[in-house]
Amino acid sequence: MQNLQIKLTKDGSHTLWVQDIQESFHSMNGAITESRHVFIDQGLKYLCQSSGKAVISILEIGLGTGLNALLTCCYCQEHKQKVQYTALEPFPLSWELAGRLNYSEHIAHSQSAFWFAELHKTAWGQIEPLNPYFSILRKKETIQDHAALNQYDLCYFDAFAPGRQPDIWDMKVLDIVRRGLKSSGVLVTYCAQGQFKRNLKELGFHVESLPGPPGKKEMTRAVLPD
Repeated sequence: MQNLQIKLTKDGSHTLWVQDIQESFHSMNGAITESRHVFIDQGLKYLCQSSGKAVISILEIGLGTGLNALLTCCYCQEHKQKVQYTALEPFPLSWELAGRLNYSEHIAHSQSAFWFAELHKTAWGQIEPLNPYFSILRKKETIQDHAALNQYDLCYFDAFAPGRQPDIWDMKVLDIVRRGLKSSGVLVTYCAQGQFKRNLKELGFHVESLPGPPGKKEMTRAVLPD
């Protein structure tokens, strides 16, 4: 991925701007604010409270800057919640660029800077623990090439918007995600596009439109039946 620029968002945290497609990795209204609201509060926290599972398996579609993984790692340490985290990223960032992002300055955890560096430096294709509660497996592959069956409790669907990456949001990909989720599995995303939600319903998900992060009216949470 070329022509990436570091941009400051409204909550003071960084995102990356992709000049080629005129799109940012996160909301310009607040990168950390958006990630916490969509993926931690409405995803991980929701699942922890509703399922009570001792170990949660997460699939992230689009590791990107690693912000969602970092916030999840911090949550796990704080709440003593074990998570096995699989992140798909066919176009990984260099540490030279990622290391310039200021997330650890805005996350109130003494080890956030260390964990952020470690998650970017772990070997691809190997499960690496970052703390006693969080391990990460980074895979340099697309969701279209990812084969998993009944493996994940939660999916962070964090690809670029449908208008920028339409192939990531189509029925074929959503069916791959559905098959990869366990019974009662959850998908969360910032996207609230009507066709996307109709596709999820057609695949058997119960779809909720929830209040979005600052600057966005709605987000989506979809849950498979038992």
